Amino acid sequence: MFDYLRITKFRWLLLLLFAIALWSIGLGWGIALALDKSVDPISSRYQTGQELYLENCSGCHIALPPEVLPTEAWKKLLEKPEDHYGQVLTNTIRISQLLIWDYLNAYSRPVTPNEAIPLYVGQSRYFKALHPKVEFPEPATHKTCIACHPGAADFNFRSLTPEWENAP
Repeated sequence: MFDYLRITKFRWLLLLLFAIALWSIGLGWGIALALDKSVDPISSRYQTGQELYLENCSGCHIALPPEVLPTEAWKKLLEKPEDHYGQVLTNTIRISQLLIWDYLNAYSRPVTPNEAIPLYVGQSRYFKALHPKVEFPEPATHKTCIACHPGAADFNFRSLTPEWENAP
């Protein structure tokens, strides 16, 4: 009888600890979601690189999410600032390039073996995969993004215009 009571108390204690753990995890998760205001949160390690990327690139055009071009394309673009789509990028500081590269490398994807490296958005299979049912009237460029993504200038590609909000 004594052992039965001890086992029962032990089971209730375990059940209570399990319930408290679940409640704590749920509460922590809820608070984290409530406090996170970013559209696509990134690791603190890459935040400086992202800030530099946005600061340097969005001055001339919309800064594209790293996911739309493969890692190798970003590498080529950063390695030759003297030939950036026919433009010369001035004031590029090497440490900034390295921090930007660290960010782009972490959040982009590699090309597959024998795949050509696309240097334009419209040529990227990742861009096409993210837009499976979208037919573009002209070759897609970074300027095309604004038509469907009103928050693109603020690096928010999750918000869509009403016509695309519930698109399949």
